[in-house]
Amino acid sequence: MNGCCSHPETIRTEAELDAVLARPYPELVDLMRRLEGDLAILGIAGKMGVTMGLAAVNAIRAAGVRKTVYGVSRFSDPKSAQTLESAGIVPIRCDLLDRAAVARLPDAPNVVFMAGRKFGTSGDEELTWAMNTIVPAHVGERFAQSRIVAFSTGCVYPLVPLAHGGCTEETPPAPVGEYAQSCLGRERTFGYTSRTRGTRVCLLRLNYALDLRYGVLRDIAQAVWEGRPVDRTVGFFNALWQGDANNQALLALDCCAAPAAALNLTGPETASVTAVAERFGRLLGKPVTFGGEPGPLVFLNDASRAHRLFGYPRVPLETVIGWTADWIRTGGRSLGKPTHFEVASGTF
Repeated sequence: MNGCCSHPETIRTEAELDAVLARPYPELVDLMRRLEGDLAILGIAGKMGVTMGLAAVNAIRAAGVRKTVYGVSRFSDPKSAQTLESAGIVPIRCDLLDRAAVARLPDAPNVVFMAGRKFGTSGDEELTWAMNTIVPAHVGERFAQSRIVAFSTGCVYPLVPLAHGGCTEETPPAPVGEYAQSCLGRERTFGYTSRTRGTRVCLLRLNYALDLRYGVLRDIAQAVWEGRPVDRTVGFFNALWQGDANNQALLALDCCAAPAAALNLTGPETASVTAVAERFGRLLGKPVTFGGEPGPLVFLNDASRAHRLFGYPRVPLETVIGWTADWIRTGGRSLGKPTHFEVASGTF
C-alpha cells in the first residue's frame, strides 16, 4: 500500500485505521512546505481532530520542514494527550470558554477551529450557544492575525427536495433547530472578526465525515448487523471519508479570506439510505428492515467548489462501505456516538 491514493482491501485494527486516516495528500505535503509558521488545532480531542493532527504531522515530515503542531483541548481523556504527544504534537490543556486561558495560547499563524457542541443541546441550549458563539469570539480575538479554518456544518442550510441537487455556498442559510442556529451564530461571530479585524477565515461546512468507528455508514451497518430497522425518515445523505476530510480541511488554509469565505465539504455522491442498507445486508449476510418513510426534504450539500480546488475525494463511498462491513463483522470498536442523520427536526 503506497501513496495516498492506493487503498487496503480491509482495515483490521485501530492502528491501521488511524494510519489510513492520517495519510497526507501530496498537495498537503506541498502546502506544508510553503506554509509559513506553526499550526494550532483547537478542539483536537474530538472524533476527527486527532487523526487530522497526525495527518498534519505526517505532511510536515514528508515536506522536510520544521513546524510545531499544537493540539488544544480540555483533554477529559488523558490518553488523547498522550497519543498526540507520542506522535510529535504538542498537547495544550485549555478551556476555550476561559478567555484568559485562550489569551495565553502560543502564537500560531495557522489555526483549525474544531471546537463546538451538538449532542445534548436539547435541555441545555445555553451551553451549546456559549460553546458555539462565545468560544469563537475568544478565538477570533486571540488569533486575529492568523488564518483560521473554522469547522461549521451543512445544517446551516435549509432542508431541500432531492431534485434540488444540494445547497451551494451561495444558498442563504436557514438553520432548523437551536443547534444549527448556534452554528450559524459561530459563523457570524467569525465573520464579524473577519470584517472588523481583517482576519482571514474559511468557514468549512462539513457533512458527514466517515470513520469506521462512527458516522452514517457505521450507524446504518450497525442496525443491519443487529437486526434493527434502519430509519430512513431522512432518505438520502452526503458523506466523506474522514481521511479526505482531514486533508481537505488542512488544504482549506489556502482558502482563508477576509471577509470570511464559506466552503462546503462533503463527497460527490448522493447516497440513498435504502440502497446503502441493502448493500450492507448483502455484505453482512443479514436481512434488512426499515422504519419510517422518506420525507420530502433532506440535508444535501453541493461540494463542487471543493472538488475543483482539491480534486475528488481519494476514497470512494463504495470502498468505505466495504471497510465498514468488514469492521463490524470482525467486532471493530464503535465510539458509541451515533450521528442521528435521520433527524430532520434539528433537535439533538
